[in-house]
Amino acid sequence: MTVAQLLELPTVVDLATANRALGLGRTHGYRLARCGDYPVPVLRDGRAYRVSSAAVALQLGLVLPARPEPSARCSAA
Repeated sequence: MTVAQLLELPTVVDLATANRALGLGRTHGYRLARCGDYPVPVLRDGRAYRVSSAAVALQLGLVLPARPEPSARCSAA
């Protein structure tokens, strides 16, 4: 996975995508997640695993550009 592809990822990704970004094989990545030894925090979503793309980027030593904060006020139509 290239840096450009990593920067385009959504906020949370599935474990297969995180594995690819971290250079982990499918079986090894799932085994690490199941044992609690994955290199970044893993969230359980039912039977699925989810990983923060920001945590993956930080693990790889990348700094993500700041995303603009949503406006606190709603505009009246």
